[in-house]
Amino acid sequence: MSESVVVTLDGRVHDANRPLLFADDLAAVRGDGVFETLLVRDGAACAVELHLARLVASAKALDLPIPDLDQWRAVVEQSVGLWARESEDEAVLRLVLSRGREGGGDPTAYVTVGALPERVRAARTDGVSVITLDRGYSVDFSSRAPWQLAGAKTLSYATNMAALRHASAQGVDDVIYLSSEGRVLEGPRSTVVLARGKTLVTPSVEQGILAGTTVAGLFSVAESAGWTCERGHLYPADLIAADGVWLVSSVTLAA
Repeated sequence: MSESVVVTLDGRVHDANRPLLFADDLAAVRGDGVFETLLVRDGAACAVELHLARLVASAKALDLPIPDLDQWRAVVEQSVGLWARESEDEAVLRLVLSRGREGGGDPTAYVTVGALPERVRAARTDGVSVITLDRGYSVDFSSRAPWQLAGAKTLSYATNMAALRHASAQGVDDVIYLSSEGRVLEGPRSTVVLARGKTLVTPSVEQGILAGTTVAGLFSVAESAGWTCERGHLYPADLIAADGVWLVSSVTLAA
């Protein structure tokens, strides 16, 4: 199915090939909003409650109106149902909440569902090559400068996209950010997880990174299967010495 699904929070279904945003929407002119991306599989959105909880946390960080979760659940279900009528394929579902128009008014809120990118299928089967890049700030940056929104999933993704383009120009697929102290942080759209024997380790969110919903799900399953799961400090040498390293995210899952 090539046609995307677009549904606003009031339940209205929109033509995906017609404009939706006003030209002065702060999502477009400032990146002033938050979003979540979910995998749709077997006719259902995955880990909805984890993503809604993070949407609320991000909205609070930006002083946006607190999302009405029942509304979002209903529109997610509606959107997935529209996709599933036409396709059994996996898909990408996105929740978007912006401050709305520059001149004032209600926030802008909508859900989209679209086809799974080919890069995702390739990453799942072939893995990814990665370079480390300096993020340019310390691990205590977010506690000293909370207005930088280091732990929120905002629409301001220009830097992340620039990092991925830089990686591509170097002939690799993805990026792992490092702090100014040289600690491993996260990827532009993923969380880092490594294995040491029967222990899984991921960087702690106190270092100014996004709380990964996929890591939360992974650790829950792994602990029930007898693995030890830790959140702490990692360095590039730890990645090299590990038994395995993954970039995990909601749509790719594990690469």
